[in-house]
Amino acid sequence: MLLALAVLSTPLAAQTQGDLKAFFRQAVAEEGIVGAGMLIVGLDGIVDSAFAGFADRDSHRPVTSQSIFHWASITKTFTAIALMQLRDRGRLSVDDPIVKYVPELDQAHNPYGTMSDVKIRHLLSHASGFRNPTWPWGGDKPWQPFEPTQWAQVVAMLPYSELLFAPGSQYGYSNPGYIFLGRTIERLTGEDYEVYVEKNVLRPLGMSHSYFDHTPYHLLKDRSNNYYLRDGIAVANGLDFDTGITVSNGGLNAPLADMALYLRFLLGGHSPTDPPVIARSTLDEMWRPASPGGGEYGPKSRVGLGYFILERDGVRLVGHTGSQAGFRSFFWIHPESGQAIIAVFNTSPPPDAPEGKGVKPDIQRVFDGVVDRFVAGISK
Repeated sequence: MLLALAVLSTPLAAQTQGDLKAFFRQAVAEEGIVGAGMLIVGLDGIVDSAFAGFADRDSHRPVTSQSIFHWASITKTFTAIALMQLRDRGRLSVDDPIVKYVPELDQAHNPYGTMSDVKIRHLLSHASGFRNPTWPWGGDKPWQPFEPTQWAQVVAMLPYSELLFAPGSQYGYSNPGYIFLGRTIERLTGEDYEVYVEKNVLRPLGMSHSYFDHTPYHLLKDRSNNYYLRDGIAVANGLDFDTGITVSNGGLNAPLADMALYLRFLLGGHSPTDPPVIARSTLDEMWRPASPGGGEYGPKSRVGLGYFILERDGVRLVGHTGSQAGFRSFFWIHPESGQAIIAVFNTSPPPDAPEGKGVKPDIQRVFDGVVDRFVAGISK
């Protein structure tokens, strides 16, 4: 039986929703976060919401469901969907070597074998052996680009790149891995990554206010700024930045309302297109563990194809987090009950902040508090 047929929408209790919203607003205020938003989403759309603070402090624009945030690594789930779309259309296999589509990768070094051992499946599940950061050096000077802006810059680093472990042998989060997947989409389709995803994922889902990198002029009124909290003072970073060639691992901007459409689709709600963006059976496949070892979220977390699988108190959640500039975000869905939670924040500690207790804002504390209450509501 397909997942969509097995899902029963089981709304969270009103008390649980109230506790979630109260905790969220209080924690955002306590941590000095300039602005944040949270949605509870079900099969029929937005179930409840909570907003706090400002999308832009200086103009006093409040956060609403239309406020546009940067979603950073949550972009990777859209990249994974695009790849699996192409797989379902017979354009590739997830067991194909990545060098079949990105032959430049043959310049990298694999001390455990050949570069043909790196499969698309390994990149999707962070088991390829490629390092985590895109830049292996620098990035801390004001004149240096935020991320590589051209594919040639990434290619130039390949002869100096080495796999950290044998492909498929363990887990190791890799941003460059998703750059290579984005390049695969471009090579197969003849379109820029942003164009393909907009035409084949965003537009079919009705995400009409979502885009990559720089904000269109008509949406600037909704764009959230982002901030670093230094010594208790929020310092604005500006509305826009260019993720360059790394767009496929972290370039998506979207309002919460658009992201609710995405989550509704993932849960098995009404699909605005026929055939749907991707088959339910394919999503189910993507949500099965595909990488050995744990993921980012503790010993019981696992990695699927583009998504993380988290277990808390016996409840299985599927989702992803995002972190770039001052933006922090996450979403987790509970496919069995048809419920999801998503939250985004426009303030974080600066990159040079010391790690440890007492550093504000403690985004992880807010993440954990929201997810714990969501799971407790599902478990009742």
